[in-house]
Amino acid sequence: MQKDLLKLLDLNKTDIVKILDTADQLKYNQKHGLTHHYLEGKTLAMIFEKNSTRTRVSFEVGMFQLGGHALFLSGKESQIGRGEPIEDTARVLSRYCDGIMIRTFGQEEVETLAKYSSIPVINGLTDFAHPCQVLADLMTIREHKSRLEGLKLCYIGDGNNMANSLIVGGLKVGMEVAVACPEGYDPDPRVLDFANSCGGKFTLCRDPKEAAADADALFTDVWASMGQEGEAQKRRAVFEGVYQINEELMKLAHPGAMVQHCLPAHRGEEITADVFEAHANEIFDEAENRLHAQKAVMHLLMGGAG
Repeated sequence: MQKDLLKLLDLNKTDIVKILDTADQLKYNQKHGLTHHYLEGKTLAMIFEKNSTRTRVSFEVGMFQLGGHALFLSGKESQIGRGEPIEDTARVLSRYCDGIMIRTFGQEEVETLAKYSSIPVINGLTDFAHPCQVLADLMTIREHKSRLEGLKLCYIGDGNNMANSLIVGGLKVGMEVAVACPEGYDPDPRVLDFANSCGGKFTLCRDPKEAAADADALFTDVWASMGQEGEAQKRRAVFEGVYQINEELMKLAHPGAMVQHCLPAHRGEEITADVFEAHANEIFDEAENRLHAQKAVMHLLMGGAG
């Protein structure tokens, strides 16, 4: 394992599978009342410059279940929000805490934090990557399908941080990955360079029907992510009526195909209410697995088990 979890591009297949295997064991322990206080006496600093429900609750509960303590730091209420350099924040928190989780806008901020930190840094989300979410996604697919390699993962919508991380994560574990985005809303060029050079089976297209054909797991996300609210109307005009997981699209997928959504979902936009409710158990298994996947990451990085 790496010292940090900054993006899935930094991990190899062995790293990802080790996290998923650890997450499975921690989930089993939690469901069967088995104590696993691997981080007893340790503290995670949680820096939030973007609001959150799932990220904050899952990390905070996860640290509690691992026997440690999570400390919430709002960007508005800390010195980061008043302009303290991220380099100084990294060095200060390294002297107080045992790990840092950050949810912010720029990937460069996370990379700088890790460069100047002597303790593990975990990317809770940036505009470029959402590694913890995709680890939970892969965990959920494996739970439901008993494997990852050879399955087809399809993503419909904006080429955002979810698309970036799903492409990388899916290809690294041996899945076929197909992505349908409108022109001008493609995934990051660094991710596309990886996808086209890694030797895996990858397709980027404009037609959701092409991407969804024979898919085993279909993903989507909101058309306008946090920080893009001012573009919502423009994006709606581009995405509406085409880039949506609906019954018509599901008929093209493999029989028994899963649907996944990182939440929050805008029913009637990127996914219909009927499809969402038909696959709600899978989607909320995915949401729950944020807890277990992140516990695995914290255990491996902060508990000396990596």
